[in-house]
Amino acid sequence: MKFNRSTFPLIALALSTSGVVVAQGLGHYQPVAASAVAAFAQDDHHSDWDTPPQEFREIQRQGYHDGIEGARKDFDNHRTPDVNNREEYRHPNVPHSAREDYREGFRRGYERAMSHLMGAPR
Repeated sequence: MKFNRSTFPLIALALSTSGVVVAQGLGHYQPVAASAVAAFAQDDHHSDWDTPPQEFREIQRQGYHDGIEGARKDFDNHRTPDVNNREEYRHPNVPHSAREDYREGFRRGYERAMSHLMGAPR
Protein backbone atom coordinates (compact mmCIF):
# COMPACT_ATOMS: atom_id res chain seq x y z
CA MET A 1 0.00 0.00 0.00
CA LYS A 2 1.44 3.36 -1.02
CA PHE A 3 1.00 6.59 0.89
CA ASN A 4 1.38 9.96 -0.70
CA ARG A 5 2.47 13.13 1.12
CA SER A 6 -1.03 14.10 2.21
CA THR A 7 -1.88 10.72 3.78
CA PHE A 8 0.10 11.10 7.00
CA PRO A 9 -1.16 14.61 7.82
CA LEU A 10 -4.74 13.46 7.21
CA ILE A 11 -4.30 10.46 9.51
CA ALA A 12 -2.68 12.66 12.16
CA LEU A 13 -5.51 15.17 11.89
CA ALA A 14 -8.16 12.45 12.16
CA LEU A 15 -6.50 10.91 15.21
CA SER A 16 -5.97 14.22 16.96
CA THR A 17 -9.56 15.37 16.56
CA SER A 18 -11.33 12.08 17.28
CA GLY A 19 -11.93 12.92 20.95
CA VAL A 20 -11.69 16.66 20.84
CA VAL A 21 -15.21 17.66 19.90
CA VAL A 22 -16.09 20.46 22.25
CA ALA A 23 -19.23 22.18 23.40
CA GLN A 24 -19.41 25.72 24.60
CA GLY A 25 -20.55 26.07 28.19
CA LEU A 26 -20.76 29.12 30.38
CA GLY A 27 -17.84 30.99 28.81
CA HIS A 28 -15.55 27.96 28.63
CA TYR A 29 -15.12 24.84 26.56
CA GLN A 30 -15.23 21.30 27.78
CA PRO A 31 -15.39 17.96 26.00
CA VAL A 32 -18.88 16.88 25.00
CA ALA A 33 -18.57 13.63 26.95
CA ALA A 34 -17.70 15.49 30.15
CA SER A 35 -20.55 17.96 29.72
CA ALA A 36 -23.01 15.13 29.02
CA VAL A 37 -21.88 13.29 32.16
CA ALA A 38 -22.14 16.49 34.19
CA ALA A 39 -25.64 17.18 32.86
CA PHE A 40 -26.73 13.61 33.65
CA ALA A 41 -25.26 13.78 37.16
CA GLN A 42 -26.92 17.13 37.78
CA ASP A 43 -30.27 15.87 36.53
CA ASP A 44 -29.99 12.71 38.64
CA HIS A 45 -29.01 14.75 41.70
CA HIS A 46 -32.01 17.04 41.42
CA SER A 47 -34.54 14.35 40.61
CA ASP A 48 -36.87 13.18 43.33
CA TRP A 49 -37.10 9.50 42.51
CA ASP A 50 -35.27 8.61 45.73
CA THR A 51 -37.36 10.84 48.02
CA PRO A 52 -39.83 8.89 50.14
CA PRO A 53 -43.49 9.88 49.91
CA GLN A 54 -44.35 12.73 52.26
CA GLU A 55 -47.08 10.75 53.97
CA PHE A 56 -44.53 8.17 55.19
CA ARG A 57 -43.79 8.00 58.89
CA GLU A 58 -40.15 7.98 60.03
CA ILE A 59 -39.81 4.19 60.14
CA GLN A 60 -41.26 3.94 56.62
CA ARG A 61 -38.74 6.55 55.42
CA GLN A 62 -35.92 4.52 56.92
CA GLY A 63 -37.25 1.42 55.17
CA TYR A 64 -37.56 3.33 51.90
CA HIS A 65 -33.92 4.45 52.01
CA ASP A 66 -32.76 0.97 53.02
CA GLY A 67 -34.79 -0.48 50.14
CA ILE A 68 -33.03 1.85 47.70
CA GLU A 69 -29.65 0.73 49.02
CA GLY A 70 -30.69 -2.93 48.80
CA ALA A 71 -31.79 -2.45 45.18
CA ARG A 72 -28.51 -0.72 44.31
CA LYS A 73 -26.56 -3.63 45.79
CA ASP A 74 -28.64 -6.18 43.87
CA PHE A 75 -28.34 -4.17 40.66
CA ASP A 76 -24.57 -3.69 41.03
CA ASN A 77 -24.09 -7.40 41.74
CA HIS A 78 -26.36 -8.47 38.84
CA ARG A 79 -28.78 -10.26 41.15
CA THR A 80 -32.38 -10.99 40.25
CA PRO A 81 -34.48 -8.03 41.40
CA ASP A 82 -36.55 -9.54 44.19
CA VAL A 83 -37.21 -7.72 47.44
CA ASN A 84 -37.80 -11.07 49.15
CA ASN A 85 -34.13 -11.95 48.61
CA ARG A 86 -33.04 -9.08 50.88
CA GLU A 87 -32.31 -10.19 54.44
CA GLU A 88 -33.06 -6.72 55.81
CA TYR A 89 -36.55 -6.92 54.26
CA ARG A 90 -37.33 -10.40 55.55
CA HIS A 91 -35.88 -9.79 59.02
CA PRO A 92 -35.74 -6.03 59.65
CA ASN A 93 -33.74 -4.78 62.61
CA VAL A 94 -36.54 -2.62 64.00
CA PRO A 95 -38.96 -2.98 66.91
CA HIS A 96 -41.58 -5.67 66.27
CA SER A 97 -44.38 -3.09 66.34
CA ALA A 98 -42.74 -1.14 63.47
CA ARG A 99 -41.91 -4.15 61.31
CA GLU A 100 -44.77 -3.89 58.80
CA ASP A 101 -44.31 -0.14 58.29
CA TYR A 102 -40.57 -0.62 57.74
CA ARG A 103 -41.18 -3.44 55.27
CA GLU A 104 -43.74 -1.38 53.35
CA GLY A 105 -41.24 1.47 53.04
CA PHE A 106 -38.44 -0.93 52.11
CA ARG A 107 -40.52 -2.61 49.40
CA ARG A 108 -41.57 0.72 47.89
CA GLY A 109 -38.00 2.06 47.94
CA TYR A 110 -36.65 -1.17 46.44
CA GLU A 111 -39.20 -1.21 43.63
CA ARG A 112 -38.71 2.49 42.88
CA ALA A 113 -34.93 2.12 42.77
CA MET A 114 -35.05 -0.95 40.54
CA SER A 115 -37.39 0.85 38.19
CA HIS A 116 -35.02 3.82 38.08
CA LEU A 117 -31.85 1.71 37.73
CA MET A 118 -33.30 -0.40 34.95
CA GLY A 119 -34.38 2.69 33.03
CA ALA A 120 -38.11 2.26 33.23
CA PRO A 121 -40.08 5.34 32.15
CA ARG A 122 -41.43 7.52 34.94
